[in-house]
Amino acid sequence: MPKVNAKDMLLKATAENYAVGAFNVTNIIQMKAVIAAAVSKRSPLIIQTSVTPSKYLQPEVIAGVYSILAEQAPVPICLHLDHSDEVDYCKTCADAGYTNIMIDASKHDFEENIQQTLEVSRYCHDRGISVEGELGTVCGIEDQVVVAEDEAQLCDPDKAQEFALKSEIDLLAPAIGTAHGVYKTSNPVLDFDRLEKIAEIINGKEPRIPLVIHGGTGLSDDVVRRLVSLGGAKFNVSTELKHVLIDTTYDYIGEHRDQYNPGKLDVAVSAAITACIERWIDLLGSGDKA
Repeated sequence: MPKVNAKDMLLKATAENYAVGAFNVTNIIQMKAVIAAAVSKRSPLIIQTSVTPSKYLQPEVIAGVYSILAEQAPVPICLHLDHSDEVDYCKTCADAGYTNIMIDASKHDFEENIQQTLEVSRYCHDRGISVEGELGTVCGIEDQVVVAEDEAQLCDPDKAQEFALKSEIDLLAPAIGTAHGVYKTSNPVLDFDRLEKIAEIINGKEPRIPLVIHGGTGLSDDVVRRLVSLGGAKFNVSTELKHVLIDTTYDYIGEHRDQYNPGKLDVAVSAAITACIERWIDLLGSGDKA
């Protein structure tokens, strides 16, 4: 299929009340495994890279591999840059071939957040690329960036529409209490009412700016379903894939200590990641939506 940005697939998800999984990958094996899951479930897909692996592998390399794999796949696939707080790097990845860009200027004051996000929006829109912005801050650890819980500020629903319109974003990530990394409790306190109010303000009459849920790893299935039902259309999962990659590698090496065939290790990791993503697709309700 031709490469796509995130806007149209997520407007459809918002209208039909399901979510598209956005999965962070750090290598080609993971990317292929995530795509295999989407193809098997006939689901739209968002592949994400955070800034550190993107810089390490080089955005041109990531976008080049994505371009080949996405064009071969019979489902729509978007390549997303996650949580970049550098305007210039957002532009670099846009030029390299990413199809959705997140500029995270949420640590700045409201007006500066708007200005930085607007600059990225206009640059990307000229190139057919959609843009995600964040209002409020999501606590936890993402790409070695730590946001303490007492620093996290939840999204102000009354400011959400103003931010979205003035920054010209296509997608909004509102902070509602979810966290990056692993939750410290089995029952994290999430502000469902806040999400519902934001969704009503922005998308109540018709879908305009799909909402993004960050911090998917560790949430119970019931919580995930509720967040989707309240308007979460893009659902980010990162830490769980890292655990699957490392745990599967550790287990495989422990069970096959006398073998030195990296290809067999790749097969084991790929199968585990594909199974993980298929479970998420079922949970988010995006199967057969491609």
